[in-house]
Amino acid sequence: MMAMLFVLLTAFSASARPASIREDEKAPAAAAKKATVMRGRASWYGREHQGHRTSNGERFDRNKYTCAHKTLPFGTKLRVSNPETGESVVVRVTDRGPFRHQRILDLSEVAARPLGIVTHGAVSVVAEVVSPDTPLGPTNAPENLAALATDSTVAVGLLADVRAGASEAADVTLTPEPTATYVIQAGTFGDARNARAVMDKIQSLEPKLLVTTVTTSTLEGKALNRVVVGRFATAAEADTVRQRLARLGIAGLVRQGENL
Repeated sequence: MMAMLFVLLTAFSASARPASIREDEKAPAAAAKKATVMRGRASWYGREHQGHRTSNGERFDRNKYTCAHKTLPFGTKLRVSNPETGESVVVRVTDRGPFRHQRILDLSEVAARPLGIVTHGAVSVVAEVVSPDTPLGPTNAPENLAALATDSTVAVGLLADVRAGASEAADVTLTPEPTATYVIQAGTFGDARNARAVMDKIQSLEPKLLVTTVTTSTLEGKALNRVVVGRFATAAEADTVRQRLARLGIAGLVRQGENL
């Protein structure tokens, strides 16, 4: 009897362990489904823009997997999916836009074609922010695409949610897109001391203005120090301050803050 009980307990323990492991393995997979997403219409651009400079300084190539978004940092990668067809592509943000209707993305021609956007002009999509090392191009749709298209609880953050109406004019914004901000760039310097001198001059003349430096680097690794003034809600507001600084002998230009 004892021997039989030992065999049964051993068998039960052995069968329970894999089930426990499988349940544990499900937790990371469920967490991985959480994503920062956008929902809305995407359009496309192609031949007429071929070779033109994009907002990040690159030349537009309609045969590369890129896109335009109003505020996401340049280089952000997105998996864009058509919930109706289940087709998906991964693209990289290189440009600003779209600025028509309530569209959330403009895709390059090669990226837009498999999603049916070239055929229809604009299509409702779901876009997720993905890892920077995600390969560009056609990819598998997320397993929870249907939920991502409708259920806000599966998203870590909802950057935009624009529900399609009978026409684009009838689209309804449930979650508005983040708005762009504007700054005045008052110079770019290789030597941080020169940037500091300009900062000090501005602060002595306009002590109420916020003045900072943004440090970046060139492709060759050379440091660049940008003197940045303010953070304004509109380009017009920023330009009013730019003109005031110009009268004081400080040149500058208005830029979208997210482009720095």
